[in-house]
Parts: sequence; C-alpha cells; structure tokens
Amino acid sequence: MRSALVFLVLLLSACEGSFVTVGDVGRKAKIDKSFEARDACLAKNAAADVASDADSAAIARAVALACAPETEKLVDAFNRDGDAQVAASIRQNSEFRAMKYVMKARGQAIF
Repeated sequence: MRSALVFLVLLLSACEGSFVTVGDVGRKAKIDKSFEARDACLAKNAAADVASDADSAAIARAVALACAPETEKLVDAFNRDGDAQVAASIRQNSEFRAMKYVMKARGQAIF
C-alpha cells in the first residue's frame, strides 16, 4: 500500500510542469497572430512584385525587407530572452518564406 502511495505521488508530481498557464496561452496567441500578419504581408508584397523581371532571390529579399516591421513584431513575441540566434533564425525564415511566395506568385514550382 505504501509503495502504491509513493508511486501515485511520483506520478502526479511528474505531471506538474505539463499544465498550460494563462500567460502561455496568451503568448501563443500573440505568436500565432504575428505569424499570420507576417505571412499576409509577405504574400501581398510578393504578389505585387510578380511582374518584375528581377531575380527571384532579389525580389524575395526586397519582400522580406518590406515586411520587416511584421517580422520584428514576430521576433519580439517569440524571443522573450533576446537571443540573437533566435532573432536571426526568424529573419532568415522570413526570407525563405518570401521566396516561397514569390515563386508561387510567378507560377514556378515550389520547393
């Protein structure tokens, strides 16, 4: 009986950190909203630049630059600790996604 009680206490204490707090839910909603805003900006700007004869990579960089305010809001929402590597990864992801939207707008195969 005593070992069953110890097992139950250990089992319940192992789950203690798995509960979602209200702050986490609000943070997740803010991150999701920031992702949506950034992606909408990328899609809109990529569609606007589709008629250009410039290189797709150059257009993608320009599109990502045009959406820098949305990207920075995403960095702020996602990166609470101010880690430079995390911020750089999010910015690089924005350029990668911009390339996807440029290629899609041009009717090219998406990788």
